[in-house]
Amino acid sequence: MSFEEYAALARQLAEHRRACERDAAAESERRRDLHAAADYLHQRLTAQGHRLDQLGRAIGIDQPPAGPTAAPGNDAPGTSTGVPPRPPATGPATTWPGSPPPTGSPIVSGSGDGGSAGAAGVPGRAGVGAYPELPVVQSPLALPTAVSPAGAGVPAQRAAAVDPVVELELARRMADEADRHGQQAELLAQRPALLPTWSPLARAVAVYAACGAAAGVLMLTLVLASGVGLVDGFTLGAWICAGLPALAFFGGYLVLGRWGRPAMVAGTPPRYLPLGFLICFLLVPLGYCAYLLLFRALR
Repeated sequence: MSFEEYAALARQLAEHRRACERDAAAESERRRDLHAAADYLHQRLTAQGHRLDQLGRAIGIDQPPAGPTAAPGNDAPGTSTGVPPRPPATGPATTWPGSPPPTGSPIVSGSGDGGSAGAAGVPGRAGVGAYPELPVVQSPLALPTAVSPAGAGVPAQRAAAVDPVVELELARRMADEADRHGQQAELLAQRPALLPTWSPLARAVAVYAACGAAAGVLMLTLVLASGVGLVDGFTLGAWICAGLPALAFFGGYLVLGRWGRPAMVAGTPPRYLPLGFLICFLLVPLGYCAYLLLFRALR
């Protein structure tokens, strides 16, 4: 080998080594990026898990109920365990041409058409054209077969190679979708069960007004009872001026605290106590005055 050929071979080897180093550096950088993306997704999924736990505790669910599990080895004959039972062999065994006969079966010599087997089939003429009996060798392992409904023993296909970049991208999209659904769940959890689309002020006004209206119905009942002599005037005035308005106010306060409170809210939602007090203590007496005016107008 001349010096020029040796130098060219050395340059080729050096270029090949530099190319291998570049490929190794690129592969190392790719692996680092994949590990960083996997760590970021792990952190996101962990945060989503904590947030889902908070949402579950807010709606009264600590953890999902565990499904029934069957004890291993105690499967009934009719239960399904995911693996179909193997039916017992009921027919004669099928032998293919060229396969060794089953263990324990006699070896039949002959041509198979009812004629003589020649020198190999004559008793006492061993070695004259006779075939030596070969030992039966059992196969150590069987090829994996795919279980199909037709029961055909088709070799199972190998799983395709998984691209980590594609899998990470799919996981990222699923995490984004989970974040979107989580935000929607949080928005729903921040709405109370009672009049969820109303503002807190409008909800409080509606609740106190409804309680005042219910107190007005009780006031009419007391007025009718006073007309027949069951309730005296002092008791009627005390209930109209203080008793029924107080019942309406506390009823609205309790309703707002029970059904007007969102499942997830920071602090205590406003109940507008001065406004409720004003509505309840004005609505019942005004209702009584309206009743008196209507009664005199009809007379």
